[in-house]
Amino acid sequence: MAWTPFGKSSTSTVKQPMTLDEAKQTMVPPPQEMPHQQQPQDENWFSNFEGQLAVDVYQTASDIVIKAPIAGVEPNNIDIAITDDVVTVKGERLVESDIKQEDYYCQECYYGVFSRSIILPVAVATDEAEATFVNGVLTITIPKAEKARTKKLEIRAL
Repeated sequence: MAWTPFGKSSTSTVKQPMTLDEAKQTMVPPPQEMPHQQQPQDENWFSNFEGQLAVDVYQTASDIVIKAPIAGVEPNNIDIAITDDVVTVKGERLVESDIKQEDYYCQECYYGVFSRSIILPVAVATDEAEATFVNGVLTITIPKAEKARTKKLEIRAL
């Protein structure tokens, strides 16, 4: 008896490659054909969504600092709300009306309403918060509440 690889008999048939039509039948349908993922017919379906603001949040010994690049937005088009544990920044970047949509080669900048809510890691003194806007970067500085500040204790030897 002759040796056959992987225990297959010498009489096994070799499967022929699939035809293109057979391969198409085994493929997952494209997203537009999947009912749970259909895009709305209106080309402006995304106009109801807000852009999300990128932020850096860090702390110093006495403050929580939030920095957000918001180039192209006037400070009077930005709203900041602070509660005990959440900071919300909302605004709107207005479209430059003198440029026609068909004249763009590439358009990656977000125009329209944007917002971002940041949950604060510690209690803060909201009434002492300050915001500055320099070179397109919004900086919000919020002092930590006295009870949230870390106090280093010296150990006294007795």
